[in-house]
Amino acid sequence: MTERIGMDGDAGRLRGRCLCGGVSLSVPADTRDVDVCHCGACRRWHGGPAMVLHAGGDLRIEAGDDRVRRYPSSAWAERAFCAVCGSGLFFRLTGDDQAFVPAGLFDAIPGARLHSEIFTDAQPGWYAFAGRRERLTEAEFLARVGTAG
Repeated sequence: MTERIGMDGDAGRLRGRCLCGGVSLSVPADTRDVDVCHCGACRRWHGGPAMVLHAGGDLRIEAGDDRVRRYPSSAWAERAFCAVCGSGLFFRLTGDDQAFVPAGLFDAIPGARLHSEIFTDAQPGWYAFAGRRERLTEAEFLARVGTAG
């Protein structure tokens, strides 16, 4: 169950978990921007576009660290998953340790909003999100994070 928890003087954390419950993780409680990635790797990993929370460098594995497996999915990023149930746990840029956590791991995200879309040039034509937000192509996103594809 997702909950805000106080930990060691923290103002609070938003807590999520994998499908089997063996891995729990947390991000800052004020994390509410949901970003969407349309790249082929994310679509294969999630079965559709990835909808993630940007945890920055403040992702915590609260329980089940021994179940977390990492896969180097590109020269500049890794993906982690639960070794028991296979749930995707996070995507991390290896250059600066920025982490992105699937929004579906959380039962609720208070104040959540769709913030941006990346790899828009890889988006299939059979789905689209309503509303206006920042939309970046692969080249624009990679330039922003300072890496080459």
